[in-house]
Amino acid sequence: MIKITRFFVLCAVVCLFAGASWASEEVPAFQRLDDMERVIYGDVRSGGLISRLSDLEKTLFGRELPGTIAERQTAVVNFLEKGSDTQPSLLFKLAIAEWITEQKSQPTRSVTDRIRGLERKLEGEAMGEGPVAMRLERLLSLLVTEPVRWEPASLSKGTVVRVSLSRTISPSNVAVGDVVEGVLTKDLVVGSYLVAPKGSIAQGTVSKVSKPRSFGRPGEVSFVFDTLLPPSLVPVPLLVGEEAVKAAEAEKAQIAAAGGSLVGAILLGPVGLAGGFLIRGDVKEIAEGTVFHLEVGDQSSPLSYPVPEGLQSLIVPTEVVGTGDTDNLEKPKSEVDSL
Repeated sequence: MIKITRFFVLCAVVCLFAGASWASEEVPAFQRLDDMERVIYGDVRSGGLISRLSDLEKTLFGRELPGTIAERQTAVVNFLEKGSDTQPSLLFKLAIAEWITEQKSQPTRSVTDRIRGLERKLEGEAMGEGPVAMRLERLLSLLVTEPVRWEPASLSKGTVVRVSLSRTISPSNVAVGDVVEGVLTKDLVVGSYLVAPKGSIAQGTVSKVSKPRSFGRPGEVSFVFDTLLPPSLVPVPLLVGEEAVKAAEAEKAQIAAAGGSLVGAILLGPVGLAGGFLIRGDVKEIAEGTVFHLEVGDQSSPLSYPVPEGLQSLIVPTEVVGTGDTDNLEKPKSEVDSL
């Protein structure tokens, strides 16, 4: 009965998003077809616009949606990324399903890969058949008794987040304007609300690159993380401020107390919105996995998952550095200096 109810709810939601898209005043959604294919499949498909859109709809819903090309694609974007007041987006639900199953999210992987991974984890094998939206609802019915909801959670300015660099950065492999990515090393939680699970993406930009020069003069790279993307995909501003610096210094002290190396232990930046990070001249790179402490730049109310009582044992409170717990500290891998 629960599965049948979920099926009819899903059908109603798809129709709702399709109808709502007709009144959209945004940039025509067909300009985003490539992006949607990357999210769903991991790559851009070949062929005509209409056939590609039809394939995308069938992958998600098992059928084509009504309306013009622009209306149909807007409906897909709304269902995939935006959701509604009462219905979370597919990407939000998928992140929650991953968190319940594995205590982390994997937003850099394609939706189809993530669904298959959950099926293998829960059912022993990937089903490989049926629309993605229905497969996700079936998985959620195995994990929770009530539909996944989202509600605003009050996220305070100055809340510290801990980010691990996703790829190695050096003067030779980045240019000004390149996007820098990292992932949360711990869940971001407010009370019983999950704002962003471990694995959520933090993004920033390279602001300056100096290539190695003659006479042995080294190169430099400066960059800043300025945005966290929770499952709701509404950006949360990040900066390096007083709270981030305090957290970094406290973790340095903990690593020292545990006998760990202090070589590049924690990255620090100046207080304020302009804060960033700089590879020192005598350091050739910042290695993948290097840890950064940042903080929420403004008070906000991101749509978050109100964790039901039966799942609250999964909540790991947002880490407060300085408690003396050194057992689970990750050792960063390279040295940088503040700007």
